[in-house]
Amino acid sequence: MDPERVKALKWPEDKALLKGIQEDIRKEIRLIPLGKPPELLAGIDASFLDDRIVSVACLFSFPGLEQLEQSVAVRKLSFPYITGYLSFREGPAMLEALSRLSFKPELLIFDGQGIAHPRGVGLAAFMGVLTGLPSIGCAKTRLAGEYIEPGEKRGESSPLVHKGEVVGAAVRTQEKVRPVFVSPGNLIDVEGSVRMVLECSPRYRLTEPVRAADALSRKIKKELIG
Repeated sequence: MDPERVKALKWPEDKALLKGIQEDIRKEIRLIPLGKPPELLAGIDASFLDDRIVSVACLFSFPGLEQLEQSVAVRKLSFPYITGYLSFREGPAMLEALSRLSFKPELLIFDGQGIAHPRGVGLAAFMGVLTGLPSIGCAKTRLAGEYIEPGEKRGESSPLVHKGEVVGAAVRTQEKVRPVFVSPGNLIDVEGSVRMVLECSPRYRLTEPVRAADALSRKIKKELIG
């Protein structure tokens, strides 16, 4: 993680500079084949409660998919909801949750978009550049791009195309279950992203690390409510 880069990004104050910041981040995105498979990866997710955000990072082994650690960050929201700029709203809490892990993951998986975003800078891409880690967006819904429904068998996929470019894939992680929308964030390509998502979702529609992060964030949210 680049602390100076994060420090320089004034999350609450930079609303007027959103497009420029996204453009700077976009220029730094590198879509390259993943090198050796990661030994540690993390799923990151967040829940909202009133004026707070609960962000969770769950560290897993790979390929065994054993959960090794989890961390939580609860912060007061300092940025409004603006369509297409989710990174500015969720990013600070996610960076904090990641910083609280004892071991550094070698790959990040987000419940969100990578480059399959109107401006090519979804949550996974934004966070991948800020952390300097390979990152994947694995979203439940499509934000940008067109696709043909993939076959019904597990592992079948079809390209997700936005403005004439392949930005990801609609992937069937389980037979006859709705596809997820996979797109690379940073330091990985489309093929590698699809492969990792399939290897991380042996039983359910979502990857095990993101499922764990989602469940924990909801649990913490309920505890805060009650």
